[in-house]
Amino acid sequence: MDLAGQDEGQEPLVARPIMVFACFEGSEEIAAARDTARTFLTSVQAVHGLPVSKRAMGMVQLVVSELITNARKYAPGPCLLDLEIVDGAVEISVWDSSPTPPSVLGADPGRIGQHGLEIVMAVSQRFAVQREPVGKRITAAVTLADDPGGDVAGHQIL
Repeated sequence: MDLAGQDEGQEPLVARPIMVFACFEGSEEIAAARDTARTFLTSVQAVHGLPVSKRAMGMVQLVVSELITNARKYAPGPCLLDLEIVDGAVEISVWDSSPTPPSVLGADPGRIGQHGLEIVMAVSQRFAVQREPVGKRITAAVTLADDPGGDVAGHQIL
């Protein structure tokens, strides 16, 4: 049997996006969101052969946890988590139903609590808040492999 032309007209596997989507509705699902991130990155490494550093594995789970926690705390209804590999980084995107952008507070070691976005911005290569027709989307990107040249910061609120 000749299979050479079987995939003719299909997009090559390497050109297809590497992503996962999930919906979360309860605060108990914050741990499930971290598990989703860990499973996704394990697959990125094992199936797709992309390097994922231990730092990236931990930072992505931390960012997912902080963003999902904020969505569950400040917005009614479900929240959506998208993870996608883009330009050597994991783009973490969380949508929630609240149109109110988060308050990004300045660093204050004396403040108790409300350090989540401060942490997310510190460990992310990129950070953005975007209003949508319904709710908002917060996106952060964490580099997959450790960058010996240092991190590149680019943060914006739209």
